[in-house]
Amino acid sequence: MLDLILVLAVLIAAYMAWNIGANDVANAMGTSVGSGALTLRRAIIVAAVFEFLGAVLFGSHVTDTIRKGVLDFGDDATLAAYSEELMYGFMAALLAAAIWLTVATKWGLPVSTTHSIVGGVIGMGLFIRPSAVNWGKVVEIVLSWVASPLLGGILAFLSFWVIKKVIMEHDNPVERTRTMAPILALPTFFVLGLALQFKALKGFYSNLDSSGYINKENWLPAEAGTSFNPMVEGAWIPANSLLVALAIGILASAMMYFVLRRYEFKEEGYAGVERVFIWLQIITACYVAFAHGANDVANAIGPMAAIYQIAADGTLAASAEVPIGLLLLGGAGITVGVATWGYKVMDTIGKKITHITPSRGFAAEFGAATTVLIFSMPFLAVPISTTHTLVGAVVGVGLAGGASAVDFRVFAKIAASWVASLPVAGVGAVVFCVLFAMNPTNVLIVSVISVGMVIYVMTREDDEVEDTSVPIVVSEMPMGEATPRAARTVFQVFHEHAIAVETTVAHMMQAINDAVSDNDPAASIKATQEAELAADDIKAEIRDMLGTGVRLAVNKTAFLHMLARQDRIADYAQNVAEQLSFRPLYDNKEAREHLLVMAEAVSETVAKYEDTVEVLQDFALSGFAKKKSGALRQFIGDVNLLEHKADEAEVLAASHVFSEGDDSPLAAMHMYRVLQRLDDVANACEMAANAFLPLVY
Repeated sequence: MLDLILVLAVLIAAYMAWNIGANDVANAMGTSVGSGALTLRRAIIVAAVFEFLGAVLFGSHVTDTIRKGVLDFGDDATLAAYSEELMYGFMAALLAAAIWLTVATKWGLPVSTTHSIVGGVIGMGLFIRPSAVNWGKVVEIVLSWVASPLLGGILAFLSFWVIKKVIMEHDNPVERTRTMAPILALPTFFVLGLALQFKALKGFYSNLDSSGYINKENWLPAEAGTSFNPMVEGAWIPANSLLVALAIGILASAMMYFVLRRYEFKEEGYAGVERVFIWLQIITACYVAFAHGANDVANAIGPMAAIYQIAADGTLAASAEVPIGLLLLGGAGITVGVATWGYKVMDTIGKKITHITPSRGFAAEFGAATTVLIFSMPFLAVPISTTHTLVGAVVGVGLAGGASAVDFRVFAKIAASWVASLPVAGVGAVVFCVLFAMNPTNVLIVSVISVGMVIYVMTREDDEVEDTSVPIVVSEMPMGEATPRAARTVFQVFHEHAIAVETTVAHMMQAINDAVSDNDPAASIKATQEAELAADDIKAEIRDMLGTGVRLAVNKTAFLHMLARQDRIADYAQNVAEQLSFRPLYDNKEAREHLLVMAEAVSETVAKYEDTVEVLQDFALSGFAKKKSGALRQFIGDVNLLEHKADEAEVLAASHVFSEGDDSPLAAMHMYRVLQRLDDVANACEMAANAFLPLVY
């Protein structure tokens, strides 16, 4: 029967590893996908490769059997006495945590896999021996729900504030980026270097220590007797680790300096700035995936290692050796998880909380990594969740653009799922302990039924079917002319719509020129209608983007109002062209000249409006920098002035028509009708531009 237990335990552990990949890894890659730094497909590849390498090569070969110290049986003899109950209890905890993660992932909720398995362990501890539960440690975990997201959010907010002030508000942001990016890289990669050692490489250092090559106390923070002095034993941060981290930071900064000195930016302005941060974010994404695989694979294989130890030795120790086969199992499970179902949580992190650009994503990942490092120090030793920290960092970055940039409804759902993790997994573990009844047959039956329920949840059709064959995340990040359509930003497409509107007006102008010259305007009228339909297609695309839940830096209702105002320009231009199909223009040379003057004034107004939309796009990319705010106000004012010029041209044209049109009143009224519709185009430009005013005041 032990063989059956081990087989079932391996399957449950593999299922848990799959969930870690689907939920936790997606958290790590969500900002990179959301910013457009990586497509969904590439993010999956990066995560799969680095997660597997981290888990297999640097995952700890020794794991704590009682996860995070939440259970305390007093002494080894007592622990050994409960070994058999604990074997079934760990299976129950794993299964309960895994099922909870499946449900959370199904709804795109980023939860903590660590806290989920801890909740399961607490539940089985309450069932086996209630007095063994370490409630002090449980309180620490609960407090981390507040502490880690708050600190991560503050650090991310400050990081992006620095980027915004130092780079975004500079007169030449691209050149400023050449100078500042290497400087920003140094502290960033210094922190990542420390986190890499303390989180990802701790198992590697331990293995070297047990082999006699190094003394891990000279490389890892001491468990007790900590000191601020890095040169003494028991240091908070040993000198060796500081030197390695510093070397990583200097190397990264030097490489970035030489690359940026020689890099010819194809993008201008803020697009060029974000291009640089794409590189930085890809590097940090690789780090996060690697560190996660090395550190969090224990959530799946830790309880499995305990089960294996009990089955092999008949007793349980405080720590257990992890066979290489279990590391391979955990790494493979995580890899498959992120590749098959990780997109759901990536979608939430990347686009539903707030809009993410590479610079914002970089700030979020720096804030999260720093927070994890701080709370991992032995003088704190708080079991925080990387997931909670990263979500807090994303919210913090969003708040840097104003409270309206954050969808607090989504955040509230995520926070509620955090609170639910411990009790849901705990209650589930108790239920499975009861159903298992320390009987292998019961374990088999209950596991099969549970798997069936899981399959049902996984295969149940969503209300909205998403196409995962292409990247699904849209962000505020320009990717240049070669950017795939799926990776374009909302404001980018909004600008494309403005260009399509301007094209419609250009065809309208050609129709007017044809009519004034007594040429047949039919072809130009048809071209105007087709251009307006093309603009409508882009408008529909924007609405579809918003329908996927993408978070903008502006209120969605306000943005839809801006879109409607902009689209009305094309509608009126089409109406002008169609007016020309009703009958020939008023046969008066001077009246026709006045019409052309007004049409040119309207065309200038439309062109200036399109330029204003381009400035709006840069304004959003800059994080709504004050310097860019002034530029947008100026362009809005220019549109209003040009509209006034068009009004003056209309007055002159209308006056002439009514003063000279007595001999041909029907033709004169038709000409006046064309002038009115042209005025509608100019007025629509003014109203569309004025819709941007709430963004700059």
